[in-house]
Amino acid sequence: MVDRNLIKNLGFTDEQLKQQLDEMYTQEHRDMLEKVLDKKIEALVPGTIVQGKIVSQIGNDVVVELGLKSEGVVEASEFDSPEEIESGKEIEVLIEEVDAESGIVLSKRKADRIRGWERIIATNKEGDVVKGIVSRRIKGGLLVDIGVPVFLPASQVDIRKPGDISRFIGQEIECKILKIDTENHNIVVSRRKLIEEDRQVSKENLLREIEVGQIRKGLVKNIADFGVFVDLGGLDGLLHISDLSWGRVAHPSEVVQLDQEIECMVIGVDRTTEKISLGLKQKTPSPWENVEQRFPVGSRVKGTVVNIMNYGAFIRLDEGIEGLVHISEMSWTKRVGHPSDILQVGQEIEIVVLDVNKEKQEISLGIKQLEANPWSVAGQKYPVGTMVAATVTSLTNYGAFVEIEPGIDGLIHISDLSWTKKFNHPGECLQKGQEIRCVVLEVDEDKHRISLGLKQLTEDTWVHAIPEKYIPGQIVRGKVTKLTNFGVFVELESELEGLLHISELSDQKIESPQDVVKIGDEVEVKILRVDTDSRKIGLSLRRVQWAAEDQQSHAQQSAAAPDTEETSEKDNNPQRRGGLDGPLVQ
Repeated sequence: MVDRNLIKNLGFTDEQLKQQLDEMYTQEHRDMLEKVLDKKIEALVPGTIVQGKIVSQIGNDVVVELGLKSEGVVEASEFDSPEEIESGKEIEVLIEEVDAESGIVLSKRKADRIRGWERIIATNKEGDVVKGIVSRRIKGGLLVDIGVPVFLPASQVDIRKPGDISRFIGQEIECKILKIDTENHNIVVSRRKLIEEDRQVSKENLLREIEVGQIRKGLVKNIADFGVFVDLGGLDGLLHISDLSWGRVAHPSEVVQLDQEIECMVIGVDRTTEKISLGLKQKTPSPWENVEQRFPVGSRVKGTVVNIMNYGAFIRLDEGIEGLVHISEMSWTKRVGHPSDILQVGQEIEIVVLDVNKEKQEISLGIKQLEANPWSVAGQKYPVGTMVAATVTSLTNYGAFVEIEPGIDGLIHISDLSWTKKFNHPGECLQKGQEIRCVVLEVDEDKHRISLGLKQLTEDTWVHAIPEKYIPGQIVRGKVTKLTNFGVFVELESELEGLLHISELSDQKIESPQDVVKIGDEVEVKILRVDTDSRKIGLSLRRVQWAAEDQQSHAQQSAAAPDTEETSEKDNNPQRRGGLDGPLVQ
């Protein structure tokens, strides 16, 4: 009989084994034993996959019999579940280490991976579709177990940016094999490629079947400020913000959410550009269908302020129905600077319907129409010629606005401030907040305007007083008050000025009036013309000098020859005559 203890003991050297064989066995026995030992030694080489049988489990170690009374140990954690550790069950293991002291160390997981790789290589090629469970996340993507771990790059997870790819861990997914690297035992797969191919087929079917007016289900895949992209299965459709609801929508997220399934109506299909327009509000009738009957012109209705702009306020009358109260329709009398001075968002108010345009889906509303129009009786209350008390509220270049009563304003034009004095700005004679008396000149009830005058409180001096006092040819004294590029203004009396044109300053050509006079100078001037229609007086300085020279010349002539009737050369000069043909500019 063969000594079993000898066979079991693998610690002997070859010389010791040969010595035992020579002593105990015949040549036939020695040959048989050597064959058995050679097979066993070959089977226990590290890196070899061998068949084994589970014997027992001791703590975290699973004892596996490898044959010829040899046993190795596998960690229990290498089994997918405790139920797989069953005594007598045959498994394949990889010999990792053979040591006289620690025994034989085995790995079931590595053996499974090697067999799995061999199976995958044998049964699959690039372009094949495989299924697997996402096991964990690694740098750059995910690991998917399809029998062996394969790499799924993050860019190949989905056709859209997937966000946190960790949510796929534990899920079973289908992928397409992109690359097989047999040398490095590496496989790269793509879920995106498979989705794109499926969507291409779905897109072709969708474009062939879809028609305007159809109701289609889809998933909300993206929300932007201008609208929502809905996945119809193969192709996205755009649901514009204006087609989400008949009512006002500030942002699409108020109506829909990501990944929400919704039903939309197809309102537009362009097969050339592969664009589909969708509508949500079109599933229900338009609230504008019978708007004239619901909100007749002239009726009083209630609404809620939903938006305020510089030009007015939008009022929601019903779901999907809004009207505009223009800033000009907010008060009969009060000058409204901004609609927010009167209204606030969310405020419930009563308004009057002024106009309804069903085609343009516009309703004009008014607030001031709730009260009587005070301008309808303004003409009776303030007839032309009436003297009224008023307060200056604002000043402009062309005149002064005054308040006659709360809400009733009038305008005093700059030309109606004085009969005689010309003002560059009303601020030269009036101040904001000043209380004055003025005369009503005109009332325009339609345009809500009242024209007033300040100078009309006194008699027009240009009618009699000025023409009688200032006669052409007369020499008067005045003070220079203003210099311009065309001449000089001379104050003849309080609030009365005449114009001394630059051509009437001197016989010589001058470039600027200030070459001859300056502000504050008192000068003697000759009146050339008094124009009562345009209310202007033309003056001359050089003609006064002519008159003085003529007087001196006549005196000298009278002394030398008192009886002579000869006319001097000066008197025959048309430019020196005291006529009234000089320029009149003001």
